[in-house]
Amino acid sequence: MERRRGAELEAVLLDAAWAELTESGYAQLTMESVAARAQTGKQVLYRRWRNRAELVIAALRHHTGSIVGNVPDTGSLRGDVLGVLRQMADRFTQLGPDTIHGLMAEAPDLDPEVYSRMTGVMATIVKRAAERGEIATADVPVAVLTAPTNLMRHEIFFSHSPVSSSTMMALVDDVFLPLVRGTSAGGVRRP
Repeated sequence: MERRRGAELEAVLLDAAWAELTESGYAQLTMESVAARAQTGKQVLYRRWRNRAELVIAALRHHTGSIVGNVPDTGSLRGDVLGVLRQMADRFTQLGPDTIHGLMAEAPDLDPEVYSRMTGVMATIVKRAAERGEIATADVPVAVLTAPTNLMRHEIFFSHSPVSSSTMMALVDDVFLPLVRGTSAGGVRRP
């Protein structure tokens, strides 16, 4: 068998990790089981990912894409933010609560990365809304910018069940839009 390298090897590893995750679940997934499925040694995995949480995140992004790479552009601020929340809900449904909770427990440093990436997504959405004239400015506090995704994460982690469309709409309509419109009109004070 010819030795696999580079992108080809990484794709095989990520496919093996995804197959293990979907067949065995996060709790049963091990670096050894992924390596066996990929017909390689576990040291090959550890050269790329420090632990199974990082491997699973990479496999998720490989198979479903990244929200960062797929920022909704519906033509409205409300539609774009709902699109992001739906993507988050779809990920939760696809992965399930056990995987989500396992990832958060094993990769506490993942949360700041996710927070940073989602801040960028929301900044893009708010900037587009300001350019369309929906809001006065894209210069809103980070706490306002990240409110919908942070609240959505809260719903996902503590409800242990899929988040309803009505809950997502309430997060956008009753919390985020009033905040961002109040901020862009000068209504929210900054420290």
